[in-house]
Formats: sequence, C-alpha cells, structure tokens
Amino acid sequence: MNLVATEWNGVTILPFEGRLDGNNATAAEQAFLQLLAEGKQSFIFDFSDLLYISSAGLRVVLVAAKKLRASKGKMVCACLGEQVYDVFEMSGFTTILEIAATREEALEKIGAGA
Repeated sequence: MNLVATEWNGVTILPFEGRLDGNNATAAEQAFLQLLAEGKQSFIFDFSDLLYISSAGLRVVLVAAKKLRASKGKMVCACLGEQVYDVFEMSGFTTILEIAATREEALEKIGAGA
C-alpha cells in the first residue's frame, strides 16, 4: 500500500487502496501519525480503492478516530465499497464514525466544501 496524502481546502485526504491488513496496517498508522504530528487535523479516509480491511486495518481507523477526537480534529470515512462497508457495519464503526458516500459529501461533512 502506497499512501500518498493530498490536501484540499485544509483537509488531508488519505486514499487507501488494495488491502489494509496485518501486512501494512503499521505502515498506514505511522503515515497517519506523521501527518498528525505535522499539525494536520482534518482528514478524509478515502476507501474507494480499498478491496479488503481486516481487524488490523480497523484498528488503524479506530486509532486515528481516537487521536483526532482527543485533539479536536475531524475525520470522515468516504467511498466505502460494499465489502468494506459490511465490515464497518458488523464492527459497529458505522455508528461511531462519520461515513460519506462520496469524497464531495465527505468534504461537506468536514466543513471544507467541494
């Protein structure tokens, strides 16, 4: 997984692709923590190209959500495919995280406009 963050109106967009599992969860978490350390506080986790997420991947999302809540930051999970959405739903993440169908909707929810 090659995480290349982009910026849009002060929002950091992290596009996840392929698989987010035990093989790359630590690298994904470190990439997020580095951006947080740089002062980034608004994130969209774009899952449009993510095919699979394991419990290790869910942990990355949960760590990010907790750290952002603690620092008064914001995070929206966008563009979840059916399989990834099902995993989020089964784990209860759809009730505790902001979810958006599109990147544009996520930008609106985060307050950056499209």
